[in-house]
Amino acid sequence: MSGEWLRPVNDSAFRCWWPGDDHQYQEYHDTEWGRPVVEDQRLFEKLCLEGFQAGLSWLTILRKRENFRKAFHDFDIEKVSRFTAKDVERLMNDAGIVRHRGKIEAVINNAQRAQVLLQDVDSLNTYFWSFAPTAPFGREEASTHPSGIPSTSPSATRLSKDMKKRGWKFVGPTTMYSFMQSMGLVNDHVDGCWVRDECEESRLAIKKMQ
Repeated sequence: MSGEWLRPVNDSAFRCWWPGDDHQYQEYHDTEWGRPVVEDQRLFEKLCLEGFQAGLSWLTILRKRENFRKAFHDFDIEKVSRFTAKDVERLMNDAGIVRHRGKIEAVINNAQRAQVLLQDVDSLNTYFWSFAPTAPFGREEASTHPSGIPSTSPSATRLSKDMKKRGWKFVGPTTMYSFMQSMGLVNDHVDGCWVRDECEESRLAIKKMQ
């Protein structure tokens, strides 16, 4: 892997290039991104935040994440599913989040869709991880990007189609691939990144339990 896609952490370790010099972004890369998640509330939160990210950078959303958590009651599925038009107006007036009516309404819709889904499966964890690829690092096909990191995948496309059929919003293939990357369903840390092997070991362990 070319050094172009790695940045030094210290004299003996490297991380992926994309966090740049931003300390909050570096912390997110090192402690969260690509580390497998199985808790339903965290999976739902990230799905919602990925929807808010559409057309924006993840760093923008990350810097507002605590505001989002407060505004959406820590993304408690049951509580959000009961939001009303009054809550939508409250959120549209909340300068701490991204004030986009369609995305706000999508979160409420998706909380309701999650409740329906949970009547068919025992957890969101079970549902989402059923789409995690078994291929090494979750790489189902070659990427045309020089870093080797794709922008979507066959599994992400299948997940997107299934969720759209179930009535979820803001769940296109690219958005779902980003969700899979961040929640550790695929491992897109570049070769040479100091957390890559650790993330893959955890990903495979969870996949074997599905």
